[in-house]
Amino acid sequence: MHFINKIQRCRLVINMTNEMQKPYRILLYYKYVPVEEHEYFARKHLKYCKELGVLGRIIVAPEGINGTISGTVEQTEQYMRDLKSDPRFEDIVFKIDESDEHAFKKMFVRPKKELVTWRFEEDVDPNEVTGKRLSPKEWMEMIQRDDVVIVDGRNDYEYEIGHFRNAIRPDVKASRDFPEWVKENLDQFKDKKVLTYCTGGIRCEKFSGYLLKEGFKDVYQLHGGITTYGKDEETKGRFWDGKMYVFDERISVPVNRTEEDVVIAKCYYCGKTEDRYVNCANPDCNRQHVCCEECEVKYKRSCSDECREHPKNRYELENEMNETKAQ
Repeated sequence: MHFINKIQRCRLVINMTNEMQKPYRILLYYKYVPVEEHEYFARKHLKYCKELGVLGRIIVAPEGINGTISGTVEQTEQYMRDLKSDPRFEDIVFKIDESDEHAFKKMFVRPKKELVTWRFEEDVDPNEVTGKRLSPKEWMEMIQRDDVVIVDGRNDYEYEIGHFRNAIRPDVKASRDFPEWVKENLDQFKDKKVLTYCTGGIRCEKFSGYLLKEGFKDVYQLHGGITTYGKDEETKGRFWDGKMYVFDERISVPVNRTEEDVVIAKCYYCGKTEDRYVNCANPDCNRQHVCCEECEVKYKRSCSDECREHPKNRYELENEMNETKAQ
């Protein structure tokens, strides 16, 4: 009887797990590895993705691959198996989030010169030079020290909605702005321990290597990025404030699981603490900005007077459609 009860309990746990599992997954991955004829690979991979039914954005360059896609559990399992069957990507690491729906609306696979557009004067190969990789636990211990400088390796708008405590905010709109920013702001820290982090790790692979080439002596990076840190059962996202910006329909996701959410961003219009990012309703602008629900209505989700008056203002068109449906 005891054995039967044990089996029944196991079945109950399995059933509960299956019920809790969400129908979609979001995959985030990258690999720095030579890809010959990357344009041909990109075309072929786009065809494959469309046939499989996944959606997302993938960049293919001579130096490797970087992607984030969404699909059903079955589709994403198949995608991971197929990509790993290529010897170049057999050890690729996928970061997985569960989701109730697709995180993208379309499927893009774009060939580019670089996986991340740094435009360094001298190329940096992360397989040859990169910062020391820290596990989530090692990172958590290091950022509490007094002799370190924490540098956010993302763009300013990503920092705005969430970041590690005491991290330096980069005044950059894109990765290509970093070299100049480093020379203007970080030279004073060349003799300190410099810790860098980004969303999934791809940017810091090269950014930390660039810092080493620029003469920084002691450079570290958060291995696997914020995504891995937030999922780690030992750190639970500790010392992260706000949310993490992501490049899909979710826009932002929580990281710190040890405390109540700390909202650090402020509404673009009224200055109230808020962590909602919206796109400007002017389709010719589309600027992302933090906006509370009240101001979204008041300012028609538009970042300027000009955008509010745009003839194709999406906020007005959406509300007109809703009013028509209600009649």
